[in-house]
Amino acid sequence: MNVSKTREEAWALLNEYNKEPFHIRHAVTLEGVMRYFAAKLGYSDEADFWGMVGLLHDLDFEQFPEQHCIKEEEILRERRYDEKLIHAVVSHGYNLTVNVEPTHEMEKVLYATDELTGLIGAAALMRPSKSVSDIELKSVKKKFKSTGFAAGCSREVISKGAEMLGWTLDDLIEKTILAMRSCEAEYSKY
Repeated sequence: MNVSKTREEAWALLNEYNKEPFHIRHAVTLEGVMRYFAAKLGYSDEADFWGMVGLLHDLDFEQFPEQHCIKEEEILRERRYDEKLIHAVVSHGYNLTVNVEPTHEMEKVLYATDELTGLIGAAALMRPSKSVSDIELKSVKKKFKSTGFAAGCSREVISKGAEMLGWTLDDLIEKTILAMRSCEAEYSKY
């Protein structure tokens, strides 16, 4: 089943299952981050697909947190989304809620940046600017080491994601800060 969907269809689906501004903002953030990485890693021709994966990755989390990635797979399959997209979004729950391993570089980027964008976003909110525009690696690393800060952001997943990509933790954080800067104007609307 290879059914092509538009961004508008994905947006409507996201909003059908998500009402909280926090979840919408996180989805839009990951959409922008994934588009950024697609361009930087040589997949510019797949940027729309990478973005849609980012937009839909937590589709089920607001309504079905205990079945995260499991329910999402059902919903996307019922709506006839491409199996490649389904595998990609489900794989970010690897060893958390599902046993679907991230295999493509895009899936590894999603796995690595999902939790990290939350940590960076929380750290940015502590700054006078409330923006990622002036946040630096040093600040994020300090917050990363403080396990009580943004405790819901799994440092283990972030570290494992960097390892999957073959990047150092510093590289992952620096690149993700730049990715978030690239799309801050869009996600800050939410």
